[in-house]
This record gives sequence, C-alpha cells and structure tokens, in this order.
Amino acid sequence: MTAPPETGRVALLRDSRFQGHDTGGHPENARRLRVVDQELAAGDLLRDRPIVPFGPASDAALSLVHDSRYVAGVREFAAQGGGYLDTDTMVRPDSVDVAALAAGAGIAAVDAALDGIAPRSFLLARPPGHHATPQRGMGFCIFNTIAVAAAHALERGISRVMIVDWDVHHGNGTQDAFYESEQVLFVSLHQSPLYPGSGAASERGVGRGSGYTINIPLRAGGGDEVYTSVFEDVVVPAARDYQPELVLVSAGFDAHAADPLANMQVTEAGYAVMARRARDIAETHAGGKLIAFLEGGYDPPALARSVIATLAVLDNADSAAESTNLGADAPHSQGDAQA
Repeated sequence: MTAPPETGRVALLRDSRFQGHDTGGHPENARRLRVVDQELAAGDLLRDRPIVPFGPASDAALSLVHDSRYVAGVREFAAQGGGYLDTDTMVRPDSVDVAALAAGAGIAAVDAALDGIAPRSFLLARPPGHHATPQRGMGFCIFNTIAVAAAHALERGISRVMIVDWDVHHGNGTQDAFYESEQVLFVSLHQSPLYPGSGAASERGVGRGSGYTINIPLRAGGGDEVYTSVFEDVVVPAARDYQPELVLVSAGFDAHAADPLANMQVTEAGYAVMARRARDIAETHAGGKLIAFLEGGYDPPALARSVIATLAVLDNADSAAESTNLGADAPHSQGDAQA
C-alpha cells in the first residue's frame, strides 16, 4: 500500500510528454528535464508526494491571456509542420500541444492549491512561458504558462495574485498580460541590459495597474548577496503591502553562475534563500499557497542542483544551501540594482 504524502511535501507536476517539442541542439531542449529527473530520482525525491492530475489547457483557457487569433494561428502553424516564430522560438508539430499541456498543469496546480489538495506545487514543464505575450510567442516561449495560471486564479475568485519572476531575463509577456490590472502584482528581478530589452524600473503599470508592476534591473555580475538584498528590501515589503492571496514564482535558474546565456553569479544557495523568502510570503499572506513554474536554466547540471535546492526549501526541509549566511546588508558591488 502506498504511503500517504508527507505533510508539507510539494506536488511535482511532471509528464514524459514535456520531453517532446524536439528542439535538437537549441539551448531549450529536453535534456534540461532529463537531468533534473535523474537528480530527483537519485535523491529519492519523487515518492510520497501529492498527486495532481492535469491535461492540456483548452483554447478558451489559453485565451484568458492570449488573443484567440494567436492561439488558432500557432495551432495551424504547428499542424502545417511548424518552423520558427522568431529567431529564437522553434515550433515543431507537437510543440503547441506540449505548451498547452504545460499551461494545463499550471491550471491544475492552481485548482489544487485553492481546493486544499496541494498548497504548494512545482511545475517541471517545458517550454518556458514568461516571454510569450498576449499576441505572440517569443524567447523560447509559446504560451505564457504562469500568466494563464494567474488568469485562471482570478476566474476562480482570487482578487490578489503575486507573481515573482527571478528568471535572469525580464518576463515581458507576463508584464504585458497584467500591465493594466491591480489584481496581479508582478515583480521581476533580471539582468539588464539583456534580452528582451524591457523591464526598466520606470515600467510600473498603467491605469488601474499603475504601481502593480515592479521591475528590478540588475547589473551583470550580481550574485547571491545582491538577490537576497533585493528580496529583503523590495520583494518582501511589496508583498506586505499587497497581501497576496496566491503566490506564483517564475523560477528560472539562468542567473546561475554556470549558465551560458547570462552573466550573473547566483548559486544554489542563493536560489534556496529566494525560495525561502517566497515561501515565507506565501505562509504569511496566502495561507501557504505557492506554485513555482520552471522557466529558464540552460546548464542542465546547474539547473538540476538549483531545482533540488529550491524544492528542499519548499518541502520545508532544512538545506545546507538555505543556511548559508547571506545577510541583506551584504556589500553591493558590480551587481547592484540599477538606478
């Protein structure tokens, strides 16, 4: 007989179909998930977790964020054999189905959190999503998984969703989706200048959404101390003011020192501290409801180590990485937030 899930354990939303969307030698490829899965299995981290079934998001659900003409158009594009949406974003015949499955996993995780089945989940899915705007896919992303999840939460009656995006690239698509809304507080920490070129501190939302977008552009070279300081000085106080009912995290791991696509110096210890702060925000304000969405991370071994460090914190486990002394008053050097 299978033992019941341990108290506090995070639901892991995984599926072998996420290893479809064959991008060959593209940086965003299936090996990313394979290495993560191998490390999870080696650490005996897959057993005794809440089970959250999921299927692909419907076109109606995707259209809560994306223009229905884009959804229909990208489906037709894939059915005709696919190609490139832009110079970075590959579409194979199965890619739209895989991306819709990722969005469906996000919807299921929201339902599980709101229904008390699994307050915390981690989506180990691909392709990533936070660059996909309402009108188009870009930056390796086809559908904006975290934005669709947030929109679904609003449909379920949640009034205040906080999205924390620590991917090294600015989550321009997520920002665009909620730029005029006060129901989603979007906070992004990202290297600047870097793709996609957006995310200036002056981008703060418009209309009813004015002040509900917080961008924290960081100079290249910033490491654990810089990110920890930003969480202490900006992210945690913003959450205190906003009082979110649900916390979503765009958990990209491409700010890692080993990542080939950026120039930051974050380590597994830094990600553990950020995860602890996000968990504390959820426990303090949102009844513990937190969902992490895998975004970037293009050095597979570093990605796997960072996922495991993050999962250890979200599982309420004490990790060596988390206990590393990373004070908010650590010195700021080349990685300071830009004015």
